[in-house]
Amino acid sequence: MIKMESIKSELKDVFGKLNFGKAKIEEKNDDELYLEAGEGFGKIAQELCSNQFLLVSLFAEEIAENEHRLHYVFEKKGFSGFLILFKELETEVDSIASIFPSACWYEREITDGFGISFNGSFDKRRLFLHEAYPEGFHPLKKSFHNGKIKLKNGIAPEEEYKFKEVHGEGVYQIPVGPVHAGIIEPGHFRFSVIGETIFNLEIRHFWKHRGIEKLAEGKSPEDAVALAEAISGDETAANSWGYCMAVEKIYGIKIPERAEHLRIIFAEMERIYSLLGDLAGMIIDVAYASGASPFFIIREEIFRWNEKLSGSRFFKGSLCIGGVKKNPGDAALKELVEYLSGFSERLKKAVEHILRLPSVLDRFETAGAVKKELIAPLHLSGPLARASGAAFDTRLDHAYGFYGKIVPSMYVREMGDVLARFKTKSAVIRDSVSLISQSIVGMPEGEIKSGYSLKNGFALSCTESCRGQNFHFLRIEDGKISRYKVRTASFCNWHAIEHAVLGNIVPDFPLINKSMNLSYAGNDL
Repeated sequence: MIKMESIKSELKDVFGKLNFGKAKIEEKNDDELYLEAGEGFGKIAQELCSNQFLLVSLFAEEIAENEHRLHYVFEKKGFSGFLILFKELETEVDSIASIFPSACWYEREITDGFGISFNGSFDKRRLFLHEAYPEGFHPLKKSFHNGKIKLKNGIAPEEEYKFKEVHGEGVYQIPVGPVHAGIIEPGHFRFSVIGETIFNLEIRHFWKHRGIEKLAEGKSPEDAVALAEAISGDETAANSWGYCMAVEKIYGIKIPERAEHLRIIFAEMERIYSLLGDLAGMIIDVAYASGASPFFIIREEIFRWNEKLSGSRFFKGSLCIGGVKKNPGDAALKELVEYLSGFSERLKKAVEHILRLPSVLDRFETAGAVKKELIAPLHLSGPLARASGAAFDTRLDHAYGFYGKIVPSMYVREMGDVLARFKTKSAVIRDSVSLISQSIVGMPEGEIKSGYSLKNGFALSCTESCRGQNFHFLRIEDGKISRYKVRTASFCNWHAIEHAVLGNIVPDFPLINKSMNLSYAGNDL
């Protein structure tokens, strides 16, 4: 692993090379390095990119009327901490999307939320504020208070969202959504095709902006746990853990060992049921419903175990600041270990059966391949990235909780297609079973929650959800939340599907989409 001092030295070299003088680097919360960017940030960003830093998140805070602070959060493979460059500005700043392509949505999000303009940006279309929202409306500014919003009565043609146009003989467009036939959330997919072959796909999401970040403002840290749980239904444990961890870093809370073990159990049980749904969904989308049945059956059994362990099938109300709320008895935990032993064998047989079928393999192989070279610029993560050859896992790269002691295995495939994602997710489920068993066997007796005193401050945290890296930033002032920023893995991973479908046929899109199983709610914050 790269040491903190090595990163500091590297940053000083970067600033010296650019003749920006002595870099003032401040270390906070054990794993966060803060550095004021100042002038020439474009050159700094270019150097960081050249030195293999990846953009984790980009977000804004309003510090006074028409005064803002931007936070650029970076990580680097082998460095367990985070680098946060911050820059104070009024209402405009230079774009870095040409250096870090993943910055594009972040910049559009900040423009919608705060009214900040990014000079040189290659895409200035609205993101989460669709055309019906009034001009000059920026809901993340402190001057906006939650209430009824007067939307536009009509939208002029020049105000309509401009999709990329692909022209040529035989090219036509297929618009899908945002309203779908199934009981799923809204999302729009605009295909450009010749025959059935896809030449371009542009997605447009953010149809139901829920205002979660705004709702957090002014709440007590305890009250906002429920907001973190509501970010995405099948990432309840991952997001509540990430949120609580940020609070705990600010308060300086040491979590009881039993609670750390239980957090791993809850998070890995959540990972299992979510990925089981992914496997079953892929099989359903190649019209083999009976083959999906074993996965649905054991998934339902996991849901019932979740309720037995925590009182909730989805772990609602299970984690809290300082630990966990629910303390399963030792007898129930021992019974779970016995169940998981049989579960693993049943899962193995179900997966082997699917992978023996030529009709399934014919649809899975080569479909929806995500190229490895896209992973860094788009900041892809989770099983999606690992199926394309990237050894990224937040539980290992930024080990949190007891993941430094109960260590996940790394499963990497190279092909990046639907088959690779199926195999990767199957392997992750098996590893989650092992992590749960280790957590139970090594679990001590004792308290499940630590007390704490209120403090002001700020901190960030990252967790590995079923889809990849989830990011949380929290600032607490006078005992209340001043700023809560969330970025789920789906926010970045959604970009992958626009590339994965190219050259594929339209009927394979549902399969490719399901193999990623990205969250709409995880975007619609």
